[in-house]
Amino acid sequence: MSAQTRLQTHNANGWFMYFGDHPVRDTKWGVHLEGQWRRHDVAANWQQLLFRPAVNYQIHPNVSLTAGYAFVDTHRYGAYPVNRAFLEHRVFQQAQVVNKVGKVTMSHRYRLEQRFLGQNNEWRHENRFRYMVRLQIPIRGKWSMALYGEPMINFGKNVGANVFDQNRLYAAAVYQAHKHARLELGYLEQTLQQRNGRIFENNHTFQVAIFSNLPFGERR
Repeated sequence: MSAQTRLQTHNANGWFMYFGDHPVRDTKWGVHLEGQWRRHDVAANWQQLLFRPAVNYQIHPNVSLTAGYAFVDTHRYGAYPVNRAFLEHRVFQQAQVVNKVGKVTMSHRYRLEQRFLGQNNEWRHENRFRYMVRLQIPIRGKWSMALYGEPMINFGKNVGANVFDQNRLYAAAVYQAHKHARLELGYLEQTLQQRNGRIFENNHTFQVAIFSNLPFGERR
């Protein structure tokens, strides 16, 4: 790709999200429930709607396995939008390792996705690998700071010019509202390469996220 053909565009987005990892009492199993309302022009127009239910299994106090499904509805947005809105069905498998370095909590998430993208009454299969490293750093009382990076790589015979799919860099203020719930207000810089390999989106994204780990079946 030559420097003359590479195009960059900047977007301002807002993502409003719920993440629930709910262990089932007295078992190693748990349920993951996730919904994301992703908006373009901060909140004015649609970017994406995502639902991601899954099942968790705790093989070690610091290691969990997850398998699940995602439904994604992607809309046209930005200066260089896709030809038309499209749906995606996705299955995924992941492993997550959590450990502490002093007072800092560090997590490593390895996720493999099988993606089925639909457009013009046809479905295309692609694979993607994602790796996230996240730090949560205590500040004072119920407050902490979260930082993460997450590169994503496409692979498989149907992948064209965008083997590099995207990279995410994130920073947030975290408030522990309850022993089973926290709120994150953050900024995400998403660098995304479109399928044509020529257009790169720099998406500046304000995020509001609620996290819950309330156990199912917990005695009150």
